[in-house]
Amino acid sequence: MTKQTAKKEIAKYAFDDLDRRLIAQLRGDGRAPLSKLAHVLRVSRGTVQNRLDRLLETGAVAGFTIRVREDYETDIVRAVMLIEVVGKSTTQVIKKLRGLPEMQALHTTNGKWDLVAEIRASSLAEFDRVLREVRMIEGISNSETSLLLSSV
Repeated sequence: MTKQTAKKEIAKYAFDDLDRRLIAQLRGDGRAPLSKLAHVLRVSRGTVQNRLDRLLETGAVAGFTIRVREDYETDIVRAVMLIEVVGKSTTQVIKKLRGLPEMQALHTTNGKWDLVAEIRASSLAEFDRVLREVRMIEGISNSETSLLLSSV
């Protein structure tokens, strides 16, 4: 038995309008009570609970997180890195990049660059170390990084 046959395949969950509205509300307040969500969405509390359970069970929603106001994180260095990958090594590059704890998000894209990485580091020295580590990954041919100074 191969890993593929042993692993239960779950079809990709297709969002409907209520799912999208629920997710939008949770993006704004991930700790909103079900009763508040039900009121805002104009559905029953049970409907919200069932939808949320389904989103979590199917993996459509991977989890919940906390956002800290930017002015509270004064010592954090944030940046966006554009990455060019050589040939067909994208999968291996992504695996290595995901192994860096400073990588907050990683996106594939089109155009000149293959990947866009969102980086958060605790200091400029740590940021410099991350840049060096990324540039040493086999399969990365070029990168361009911009520090994020403030959100407007």
